[in-house]
Amino acid sequence: MKKLSILFLLVFISFSANTQTAEELKKEQAPKKAQIAKLQGEVNALQAKINALPGWRKGAFGTVGASLSGFKNWYSKTASNSSAGNIGITVNGFANLIEDKFFWRNSGAVNLGWVKLDDKDIATDSGDFEIATDVFTISSLYGKRLNKKWALSALGEYRTTLLDNFNNPGFLDLGIGFTWTPAERLVVVMHPANYNMIFSKGESVYSSSAGAKIVADYTAKYNKVSVKSNLSIFQSYKDGDLSNWNWTNSLGYTLWKGIGVGFELGLRNNKQEALNNALADDATATFSSIDNKLQSYWLFGMSYGF
Repeated sequence: MKKLSILFLLVFISFSANTQTAEELKKEQAPKKAQIAKLQGEVNALQAKINALPGWRKGAFGTVGASLSGFKNWYSKTASNSSAGNIGITVNGFANLIEDKFFWRNSGAVNLGWVKLDDKDIATDSGDFEIATDVFTISSLYGKRLNKKWALSALGEYRTTLLDNFNNPGFLDLGIGFTWTPAERLVVVMHPANYNMIFSKGESVYSSSAGAKIVADYTAKYNKVSVKSNLSIFQSYKDGDLSNWNWTNSLGYTLWKGIGVGFELGLRNNKQEALNNALADDATATFSSIDNKLQSYWLFGMSYGF
């Protein structure tokens, strides 16, 4: 019994010693963590000064999403012998020249997607991937500064598809006006003098017109999070049916060496596109008869950034 008591005492003393050692180590660790936090704050402050210097700022990030599946004699499924797939890729890039007296901001965005559903029991069913999403946009904004936040500016913006019907239609906006930059990450373009040119082949319902152009772009990076939101609005002076807007939002979270998870959501409203689509099924369709529904796409998958 005496030996057992001594054993319990030794175990208790050993446990107490280990606990005390851990507490002492944590006390030593605390001021070092504080030093690291202080140094990180100084590094962030220096990086902010570097970012504020004149010169080029360049970057890109995007999302890749994919899912593939195959079934053979899977009787609980309507198409028991089939294969399916979904592939999506987005790229968002920018190259901005920021100087004391002027700026030149350039950006581009690509969103491509393919889908496949092949029922192998139907001989005429296609086993090829078909284009589901096809968006290509580039823009270039030049501004001559009036002061720190306001500038006289000129904008060129082009939007079309890459894989299917390139430049048919293609939308080109050219305009002049003012640009407001209340913060480094936010750019707001207000151009009352803008012409929206639409390119299309053959007979088409598309019509070019003059109008006002408003663009709001927010691009930022917070530690491991990359954010981009771009809203582009054209308001036609000729007819409201010729107006359109596009809003794209991208979010990426880095997990390891530029690779992480990402999400992109795109919204669009364009009555001319809606009418062109409706005429494929109803030759008598008009602007007043069609239902101009909100267009949208989204993609979730692996993200990358550099």
